[in-house]
Amino acid sequence: MQARLRGDSPVASAAPAQRWLLIEQPGPWGRDALAESRFDAAVAPQLARRSRAENVRLLLVRRPGDRLADSGRRWAYADARPGREGLWWSVRTSDADLLDAPWDGSVGEPAPGPTYLVCTHGGHDACCALRGRPLARALPAPGPVDVWECSHLGGDRFAANMLVLPHGFYYGEVPGDGAEVVAAHAQGQVALPWLRGRAGVPPPGQAAQHEARRALGLLGLDDLPVREIRALTAPGVTVERWEVTLAGPDGAVVAAVESRPSPVAGYLTCQATHPAHPRTWHVTLEPTG
Repeated sequence: MQARLRGDSPVASAAPAQRWLLIEQPGPWGRDALAESRFDAAVAPQLARRSRAENVRLLLVRRPGDRLADSGRRWAYADARPGREGLWWSVRTSDADLLDAPWDGSVGEPAPGPTYLVCTHGGHDACCALRGRPLARALPAPGPVDVWECSHLGGDRFAANMLVLPHGFYYGEVPGDGAEVVAAHAQGQVALPWLRGRAGVPPPGQAAQHEARRALGLLGLDDLPVREIRALTAPGVTVERWEVTLAGPDGAVVAAVESRPSPVAGYLTCQATHPAHPRTWHVTLEPTG
């Protein structure tokens, strides 16, 4: 609520990971979802090490409202890298199966359409549970296998948060039942008003894409890919600047991107003990032609 009152923008806040392992795990999740759940405690640290080594993000998932279920053995590998997009569901006989399973899309049943993950990880941030659980239950996706509650996505202050796979689009402050997001993705488009960004795209690129989509009306999932991000200032300075080049339908789209701390400090999560100044993004598209 404080983020909304301050007017914090969720733009350019998508996470860097482009590959995920989704592990169905009903029941409660602690702050460290994998270690503090019903997942095999002997397997959890080994799986975490493999995920770090292979740069695959682990997410626990459960069907909406299934927090008290006794079983759940589905798992999926998802890849959002351009040209490799896909999500494949499998079933494990034991948690240890995930240690040796290939994480490359070579096994499992391909998901026929978008998969919607809604963060409901109350053990990490209460706002995610408060806003995420109603959204997960109400989301009008084509079928029950297309919608899952998931563990921590990041950007807690933008709850309700959603990740749409396999293309890896993050959304924040999703209103109502999320019908607009589902309708957009059913047409192969993004829902720009709530879009945080695309996974794996550096924040300056996300900011440039968002403004270019708004200005040019290009909402297709693969519109305006980033071709170059050129830093104009040294990393870590108070005000950072970049020149971002996007591939438009009629040639290059060039954006001047600036990031600076907000003048208003605030607590960025429910768990935060000290206020911080979130970064703000400012984009100007250069004239073409």
